[in-house]
Amino acid sequence: MKVSYKWLKNYVKTSFSPEELSEILTDTGLEVEGLEKVEAVKGGLEGVVIGEVLTCVPHENADRLNVTTVDVGDDDPVQIVCGAPNVAAGQKVVVAKVGSTLYPNPDEPFKIKKAKIRGVESKGMICAENEIGIGQSHDGIMVLDENAETGTPAADFFNLESDYVFEIGLTPNRSDALGHIGVARDIVAFTNVHSEEKTYLQLPDVSAFQAVSNQHNIKVEVEDTDACPRYMGVTISNLSIKPSPDWLKNALLSIGLTPKNNVVDITNFVMHELGTPLHAFDLKNISKKVVVRKAKKGDKFTTLDEVERELSADDLMITNGNENMCIAGVFGGLDSGVDDKTTDIFLEAAYFDAVTIRKTAKHHGLNTDASFRYERGVDPMMIELAMKRAAILICEFAGGQVSMQPVDIYPKKIERKNVSFNYERCNKLAGSNIPKEKISEILKALDIEILQNNEDSAKLSIPTYRVDVTREADVIEEVLRIYGFNNIETPKKWNISLSKENLRSEEERQNTIANLLVSQGFFEMMNNSLSSSQWVEKFGEDVLSESRNVNMLNPLSNELDVMRQTMLFHGLQSVAHNQNRQQSDLSLFEFGKIYQKFDTAYNENKRLALFLSGRKQKEQWNTSNENVSFYSLKGIVVAILERLGLNDFVTTKGLKKSLFEDGVQLIIQKQKIGEIGWTTKKLNKAFGVKQNVFVADLDWDAILSLGNRNKVKFSALPKTFAVRRDFSLLLDKPVTFNEIETLAYNVDRKILKEVNLFDVYEGDKLPEGKKSYAVSFSFQDEEKTLKDKQVDKLMEGIRSKLESQLNAELR
Repeated sequence: MKVSYKWLKNYVKTSFSPEELSEILTDTGLEVEGLEKVEAVKGGLEGVVIGEVLTCVPHENADRLNVTTVDVGDDDPVQIVCGAPNVAAGQKVVVAKVGSTLYPNPDEPFKIKKAKIRGVESKGMICAENEIGIGQSHDGIMVLDENAETGTPAADFFNLESDYVFEIGLTPNRSDALGHIGVARDIVAFTNVHSEEKTYLQLPDVSAFQAVSNQHNIKVEVEDTDACPRYMGVTISNLSIKPSPDWLKNALLSIGLTPKNNVVDITNFVMHELGTPLHAFDLKNISKKVVVRKAKKGDKFTTLDEVERELSADDLMITNGNENMCIAGVFGGLDSGVDDKTTDIFLEAAYFDAVTIRKTAKHHGLNTDASFRYERGVDPMMIELAMKRAAILICEFAGGQVSMQPVDIYPKKIERKNVSFNYERCNKLAGSNIPKEKISEILKALDIEILQNNEDSAKLSIPTYRVDVTREADVIEEVLRIYGFNNIETPKKWNISLSKENLRSEEERQNTIANLLVSQGFFEMMNNSLSSSQWVEKFGEDVLSESRNVNMLNPLSNELDVMRQTMLFHGLQSVAHNQNRQQSDLSLFEFGKIYQKFDTAYNENKRLALFLSGRKQKEQWNTSNENVSFYSLKGIVVAILERLGLNDFVTTKGLKKSLFEDGVQLIIQKQKIGEIGWTTKKLNKAFGVKQNVFVADLDWDAILSLGNRNKVKFSALPKTFAVRRDFSLLLDKPVTFNEIETLAYNVDRKILKEVNLFDVYEGDKLPEGKKSYAVSFSFQDEEKTLKDKQVDKLMEGIRSKLESQLNAELR
């Protein structure tokens, strides 16, 4: 947000320089991201002067051009070819001399050069408003008052002044600082707490406001007082719409706004001054009353940007009883605004419900200065001041008069909130020792009223413009930002608890696995928890259900309208994003949460997702160009479970319902902890993925829970030798290694230490439907050396189980 130094000095008397104010504002929570000395018009109109058209004749070679001679205050007049239809001899005009630079578009400077136009020499340009940046009109050149002095620099004639502008990175909670008055409040509070020189906030004086007549009495009806708790309006008649005075133009230009006309400029000025949006309606579109009501679903409404929009039943509208005139708090209608022919207006000042405005703005994809403020919350007590302030300025600079008594629909007054506050708790939370008297001084400076003040606590009344201060912690934050975080001393002694934790923290274990993965060449990614419901609809198959979507009430877009049910979709987006940038060898991981709805309950589950694609290692002269596979990823998952002490308990089963083309599910103690597999061609095509992607989707919550149950046991290294025996097995193709491993461990768990598959063969030399596995079995007794008879007996038991239960044959 842009804040003008000159504006601020209208509301608070301060001797601080712009640089000093930058530091003060940043220290008090209004972070100044930049300070810029600005000119009201870029370039300062250097080389642009006031001229007088001495002669004007048609161009011999062009129907729409005129050749003029113009006195610009130099020794000799200059010849200028001009295409404006309204140029004529005797006019006082604005002339850009050769060598000057104009900025009709701030990013595209236009340098004036000597030129030949259709064979006639031209030395300069007679300018329109928009060409010199002080207005929008391009219908013709600017024709000035006849008393304008020839040769006067245009910057002097238009009273252009330089200013300092603060670029403030406003946090969403500080809606009170969306006007210069709000920023000035913080300067006043800081000054009165930290300086001997006391100051105060100078609000605009509206004592001159009065209704001169009842010429245009307009009735106001508010049908939905929840969406519009307060609505004020007044009519102003006999206006003359014309350019704004120089001071107003300069004020708006300094904060990056383009002047339009006196009425519109005043409403914009007051909004940026007080933080309260205003809207002026042409009175000719209102017969007897203004009605504030919800729209009818499906109604069409054309806004000021000439876009026809379909309204929803949640949209709050300002109507004339029959027709819609404005989307309340968001955007005006094409035909209801102020134009050059307007003579009477209805001026609106209102307090609209923030949620209602936010829904409407998001629904229509609109983000206006007004909606930006209403969405964050405006001050209901500032409405009357803003309306009267604007009405006084309009009457002064547009020649009108207030022609009705103000209407104020305010059925239920919004009161200041009360908050209980404890002085000791404030210091404890802040780690400080701020005296009670200083805290009370700060509260007073912040306009926080102390209703009751006891020895250790107080009852406070919060001003209505601080919609974000609702609890004691918020008040403590207010005290600290004015007291100054830099003023809180670091204690000389730190008290740290060294109590033993029985369980490793979740964060510690997550960091352990993250470091493991990084050491294996993985990169961590962080994707959005918001996802698209269309993905669930298109790719959910029988795994994800639309009924389980956790829907957003106010989605930013259709692509971010639900909480994600799976980590897969965003992960594939990341893979495609990298592949499109010639990064095809990918090892990615993400810790994150998924969200699902079950009837009226909601489930939040933390996951660990791994994505592998491309080659195993970078291409080098001494390495093979081998791609990653299912087993590459399985090895990583095994390493993770080993690090957590869980690998000995894992079994695998085939996938049933899954988003993968194929793969396995991982089971520990009959509990599913995740899946490993590879993505379908349909998914790859939809997300623009150009090669196979292997994915592990692990239930991190379940893994941590199981890890807490299994204690790590330590033992001495065995002094005995291990014995290995092998089987070459002929098996039916559907039989899995996991089934072989499970049967073997069912025979013996004490001395059978490892079962390993070391060779697989499938070919035409085997009977149809068969495959060959070579499996090794490692035995070891940690107390004594094994004898052959003992191992032979166990191998015979394993063989018997394999033959009877898996129809295996020894080869």
